Amino acid sequence: MPWNNGGPGPWGPPGGAPGGPGKPGGQRPGGPWGGRGGPGPLPDIDELIARVQAFVRGLLPGGGRQSAGGGPGGVFRLHGRRGTALLGLIVFALWLASGFYRVQPDEEGVVLRFGAFVRQAPPGLNYHLPWPVERVELPAVTRINRMEIGYRSAGADQRTAAGREVAARQVPEESLMLTGDENIIDINFAVFWHISNAPAFLFNTRNPEVSVKSVAESVMREVIGRTPIQPALTDARAQIEQAVQTGTQTILDQYRAGVEITQVQLQRVDPPSAVIDSFRDVQRANTEAERAVNEAEAYRNNVVPRARGDAARITAEADGARQASIAEATGQGQRFLSVLAAYQSAKDVTLRRLYIETMQQILMHTPAVVVDDRVKGLLPLLPLNGLGASAAPAPPTAPPASSAAPPAGVPQASLQAAPQ
Repeated sequence: MPWNNGGPGPWGPPGGAPGGPGKPGGQRPGGPWGGRGGPGPLPDIDELIARVQAFVRGLLPGGGRQSAGGGPGGVFRLHGRRGTALLGLIVFALWLASGFYRVQPDEEGVVLRFGAFVRQAPPGLNYHLPWPVERVELPAVTRINRMEIGYRSAGADQRTAAGREVAARQVPEESLMLTGDENIIDINFAVFWHISNAPAFLFNTRNPEVSVKSVAESVMREVIGRTPIQPALTDARAQIEQAVQTGTQTILDQYRAGVEITQVQLQRVDPPSAVIDSFRDVQRANTEAERAVNEAEAYRNNVVPRARGDAARITAEADGARQASIAEATGQGQRFLSVLAAYQSAKDVTLRRLYIETMQQILMHTPAVVVDDRVKGLLPLLPLNGLGASAAPAPPTAPPASSAAPPAGVPQASLQAAPQ
């Protein structure tokens, strides 16, 4: 033991008085502080502080001197070697205790042994060999990081004297890009990312944040270089964001940077501020030209189909007339041929039938006039057609003696006049 057990010890009664019977070192029955089992009173604060100071001085080499009271045992009597060994043990214990560390829920521990990666530590209380053998890195793997390109927004603590937030600062060397139709466009966008592989994030790239920024800006310039300015300003924003996110992630995976891109968000897509007024004039002119072209296209779509319909109708009517004429001529020819065949087989009957049919056609288109020669003094005319009555075709009258004879083969009975 580093102290003399024969004396009262550092916790004995004041003045180095020996302890009671059966209690070496003057220790009280209730423990070194005179607990509940001890009959004596508790020491006061000043006395306790003095004893602790004496105990610490006793741990130092050569510090084991007797107390000022000159008691037989002194406060502590330390030998040089033992004090040094005890001090070394305390320092070693503190060194070992320095290996305890805690990983927060949003972090992941990466343990390095002499600078080389050995293992990963989960959230909670962990232990590694103390420095300089092992050390730990604690990157935040669940935190979403934001990288601004083309501008720098003011932080929450950056405000003006009036209390208003400071406006975002533009970075033209990052935001000005050339489009696919050789126009210049001003783009501000933000890249959101988080750490997907902590060891790769720490060791595969020298500066991962700068790598993310450089790759995202390069991919954005490539995508804008293939896109005309008009779609980039209007309806192609979602396609641009998706293309930049995919291209950036592909390159970072090739670098094995341990970073995952969660979102690319376009903040502002405008022409450069120096030419924005002229650009708007050009846009208005293009809009007017497009409107005129649309009106002309609408007029053409109205007139051309109508003209084509009229042409198709006229062509169809002409084709129908041609088909009707051909069919009628064909029918007449076939009728003539059938009549000819009938005439060749029965000449008398065919001639009579032809004569009757011809006279029927003539009389059907001849107005009917009835003359009564028994009426004297009046015009013997009854206009039946004028009265609206349909006049029946009158049978043919007997031809006068001077008229020509009927065709050969026609019987005489067929030429007799009907009775009046």
